[in-house]
Amino acid sequence: MRVYFDYNATTPLSPEVLDALIGTSRDIFGNASSVHHFGQQAKAALDQARSALATLLNADPSEIVFTAGGTESDNFAIRGAADALEPTGRRHLVASAIEHEAVLNTLKALARRGWRTTLIPLTASGIVDPERVRAAVTDETALVSVMHANNEIGTIQPIAEIAAIAHERGALMHTDAVQSAGKIPVDVRALGVDLLSLSAHKFNGPKGAGILWVKRGTRMQPILTGGKHERSRRAGTENVPAIAGMGVAAAQARTKMTAEGARVGALRDRLEAGILREVPGTQVNGSREHRVPNTTNVSFDRVEAETLLIALDLEGIAVSTGSACSSGTLEPSHVLRAMGLPAPRTQSSLRFSLGLFSTEAEVDRVIAVLPQLVEKLRGLARKPAHAGR
Repeated sequence: MRVYFDYNATTPLSPEVLDALIGTSRDIFGNASSVHHFGQQAKAALDQARSALATLLNADPSEIVFTAGGTESDNFAIRGAADALEPTGRRHLVASAIEHEAVLNTLKALARRGWRTTLIPLTASGIVDPERVRAAVTDETALVSVMHANNEIGTIQPIAEIAAIAHERGALMHTDAVQSAGKIPVDVRALGVDLLSLSAHKFNGPKGAGILWVKRGTRMQPILTGGKHERSRRAGTENVPAIAGMGVAAAQARTKMTAEGARVGALRDRLEAGILREVPGTQVNGSREHRVPNTTNVSFDRVEAETLLIALDLEGIAVSTGSACSSGTLEPSHVLRAMGLPAPRTQSSLRFSLGLFSTEAEVDRVIAVLPQLVEKLRGLARKPAHAGR
């Protein structure tokens, strides 16, 4: 049995999304900007997807801007707002210390242009304290960016409260909802944000498609210039098949979210309880009350996370040490460090993220395999090195 518990990195396509991708690629090949029949077929596919995504977010279809995914959407939100507001003298950006690299590295790039940036530290539970945001925001702040749900520990942030604080000082509010959209209800009106990022491949849609929701009236400069696509907000011929697939994924997520969230949440809780029960020296990282239903992040005392990850992979079980976009780095998780966890714990933590095709049998397989692997690795770590000859 092969087990895939890395849904926060990417998700398998649902059968209906795959059908939409294949069907659109085969039958709707026109350019959506063309006025003839083939172009209008493509435009209709875009309009249908735009409406499905707007419904998922309680938004207006005209506020949906198609992008190539979450990273582009985050860049567009931050750079687009910064470029639009720079002439006003607002040259300060605020974000949480646990943002995705698409946000953090964009802030670093703007800092090299002379922008001032402030990162908000977290509580030990992995939650951003709104009062720390209030203390950081000034009349020079252009934008506050705090992710809705964290990709490593799954914690859900108090976005509505933070947005209200940003707006008190005249700043825009952006939230990266890549890990929450499709898993839990995301209502842009209730959140009170101005900008929201979303990526299709996190909720069983195709890679290479995403959106930036831009509240009507929000001042933005495009970061891709060229034609008048997407109401002159994002130049470039739209990826019609991927966008059509994203629309199907959004419609499915909206109708199945409640039931699927409860099902996956029960599986996650079964997995988490089994690990804590069967493997001594384990701890869950982050709040266990305020998080998305599919994610748990667990520390294994006296075990290197990368070593345990490889051992699990050899048993046919795929998990993660954190963001897939940070794989290959030897640095401990910036998320766990921002929570103030001690270094050994940050280096011994694995993320288990479940999804649409996860089963009880897979959960039980992981619980059965983990204790022996952890015991073996701890035993190897205790063995003294052989003396030289």
